[in-house]
Amino acid sequence: MSSTNFHLVTEWTIASPLEDVWRELSTPERWPEWWPSVKQVTLLKSGDERGVGAVRRMRWSTALPYELVFDMETTRVEPLLLIEGRALGELDGIGRWTLQGEGSACRVRYDWIVAVTKPWMVRLSFILRPVFRWNHGVVMERGRRGLSDWLA
Repeated sequence: MSSTNFHLVTEWTIASPLEDVWRELSTPERWPEWWPSVKQVTLLKSGDERGVGAVRRMRWSTALPYELVFDMETTRVEPLLLIEGRALGELDGIGRWTLQGEGSACRVRYDWIVAVTKPWMVRLSFILRPVFRWNHGVVMERGRRGLSDWLA
């Protein structure tokens, strides 16, 4: 894996039923309502009945003074279990949500296997790798808190 590639893993436990967590994670157009870092999600292309093939342009704010914009194409959906997509743009790679019901709660894992493509990020990634990891952690924690509060 080159210095511009990252495999970031986030794990959440949300005190809400699996079905409720699935409903929110599987409708990214609603994410800006509860995830402060998601500024805009625009559906560019509809997918099939499961959402496979859908393409969304996503604009994210970060804990650092920059935004990221990329298109996310849904490549795989296993209802109530998994959503996977391919990011293209200022980030390039794979994002995968995996859900597991645990009584009245839901365990969520997010794998983000991406390469940065902004020229300044590529040039400085060998120095900024820990900062990028920290930044991802902050963005994901905002999502965890937002989703937990939204579903409470």
